[in-house]
Amino acid sequence: MANRMKIRDAKLKGLITDSQRESVIGSQLPKGKSIMKKLLVSLITAVVLITSVSVASAAPTPMFDTVKLESGVVAVGYDSGSSSRLKVLVEKNGKKLNYDLQNDGTIENFPLQMGEGTYIVSVLENTEGKKYKYISSKTIELDLENDNSVYLASVQNINWNYDMKAIKKAAQLTKGMKTDRQKINAIYKFMVNNFEYDYDKLETLEGTYIPNIDETLKSRAGICYDYSSLMAAMLRSQGIPTKLVKGYSPLVTGYHAWNEIYDSESGEWIVVDSTYDSQMKAQGKKYSMEKSEGQYKKVHEY
Repeated sequence: MANRMKIRDAKLKGLITDSQRESVIGSQLPKGKSIMKKLLVSLITAVVLITSVSVASAAPTPMFDTVKLESGVVAVGYDSGSSSRLKVLVEKNGKKLNYDLQNDGTIENFPLQMGEGTYIVSVLENTEGKKYKYISSKTIELDLENDNSVYLASVQNINWNYDMKAIKKAAQLTKGMKTDRQKINAIYKFMVNNFEYDYDKLETLEGTYIPNIDETLKSRAGICYDYSSLMAAMLRSQGIPTKLVKGYSPLVTGYHAWNEIYDSESGEWIVVDSTYDSQMKAQGKKYSMEKSEGQYKKVHEY
């Protein structure tokens, strides 16, 4: 007992550590109790380790889905658990394209439109200002039977499916038509004759804006991005490869969007600007569907 009191007094005075105290007390316990104490300590340690591993494994990680890879599309989704802005970065042979990604786990489709080969697709999270950090990356090998198939897919900024009203409208407009050229003309005329440019929308637009084709169809108005997304979706649903292109043209002021449409009869891509032509029609001026490629300088195509 006296020995224990000395230990207690020493501890209170800061002369020995907890580990030293356990060692001394353990040596005074009966052998069986000492073993049980060691087993209990080991069990507690194991539980702590298992809990730590479980917490670490529960950390959110981006999802990369290549189920639609044969169409030149990769699906990405991520929920960081914060309100930080996210980006998807698509890289191939030094060329980079970036897209905004919803930070709520929503799965979005992104095109791999830079031809066959090796792509690196990454999810980045904003840290401050314009700085981003890499969260995760995936290397993807793309081997397409037809390079134009990527321009038939539903992707983030040309989002469509056969249940959408805009796609049903495309089927109605092209019913009974046998050639791609007939279908292109029908959908082009519908866009030019029935839509008007929304100047008010342009003034209030956020940088992360993505067109909704059914909303554009309903309002019958929009900016060039809306026109081009809707026209691309309607034509893609009819099996006609169509690009949404962004860049510049001397015909309009500022950053612009238009379409390039594959003409299966000529085997060539034609430049079509339904936004510009709808304004020409509204002003009673002359216009034609096919534009000179030299009048348009593309920056991005989707």
